[in-house]
Amino acid sequence: MQVMAPHLVEEYRGGTLENIHHGHICGIDDKGEVIYSVGDPEWVSYMRSAAKPFQAIPAFVHGVPETYNLTDQEQTLMTASQRAESYQVEALKSMLAKIGVEERCLVCSESYPLSMQARDALLQGSQPPRRLYHNCSGKHLGVLALCQAKGYPLEGYADPEHPAQKEILRTIAEFSGAKAGEIQLGTDGCGFPVFALPLRQIANMFLKLACPDLLEDHRVREAASQIGRLMNENHNMVSAPWFICSNLLKDSNIVAKGGAKGIYGFALHKERVAFALKVLDGSEEEWALIIASILEQINYSNRVTIDLMYQLASRELKNDGGLVVGTNKAVFKLNRAEEGRRSQ
Repeated sequence: MQVMAPHLVEEYRGGTLENIHHGHICGIDDKGEVIYSVGDPEWVSYMRSAAKPFQAIPAFVHGVPETYNLTDQEQTLMTASQRAESYQVEALKSMLAKIGVEERCLVCSESYPLSMQARDALLQGSQPPRRLYHNCSGKHLGVLALCQAKGYPLEGYADPEHPAQKEILRTIAEFSGAKAGEIQLGTDGCGFPVFALPLRQIANMFLKLACPDLLEDHRVREAASQIGRLMNENHNMVSAPWFICSNLLKDSNIVAKGGAKGIYGFALHKERVAFALKVLDGSEEEWALIIASILEQINYSNRVTIDLMYQLASRELKNDGGLVVGTNKAVFKLNRAEEGRRSQ
């Protein structure tokens, strides 16, 4: 039975409710127990790009960074939804040369950058789109590097039956706690398999990324630890300075990654808790406001991070001229598991 999706964010213009963003939130502890919820913790959602840190795990397990002498910035791009800023493109070009594959090998389509400034500069110079500009190109290069290192065929590397993709699926199963054969697969925008899982299991994945001691395989533990460190230390490689992921990752206590159509996951190292959320209309604009509210409600100690989230998603609604014309409000209350047990 599906639980009705509650309001997460309401937008008011001139005091009148104009927009409502419904969704679900799940928070778990390091035992995998649901301790916070809004709506349905078992709501199934495609992970989209939120899966990227986990899709990079096999490359790290098999020593791809060392094999190809990749810099920390280049390694971080394997986890990224990069915006094709100049510093990101230069690192991607370097990866391409080190790995020894041609750009045409990438399955992701030729694209213009997600960064409007970078896109406009290319258009003004009459420059064509490129596969390297696709926001998933770093992920693709990481998997191609894995194929090169392991002797897997480059052709068909995005096919679910390809050995590299089978390794990735086993990784998703290991982190989520699901059985590989039970994970629903679709096709992502970049051509890769994409995984549909309950929010509880997506939260479990981020929990293990933040707390690698929960993983049994020592090689996977080391890979998870390395990826989390890289994402924090090279946060601007993960997305861009103005985007939520890069700003949330400035906090070394947090690992986080979002995906298209409203899915977001993050975890706290010291507190050993993790959250997954889904905005049902697919909007990303509300993420920062929702995460700020979650952190406030669990009494997170780093106020700087909370304030930074509010800066990204202002509680004031302004028109094109900068005039305040309304408000944005996170209106949900986290249900705590202990409160539910006391009421039974």
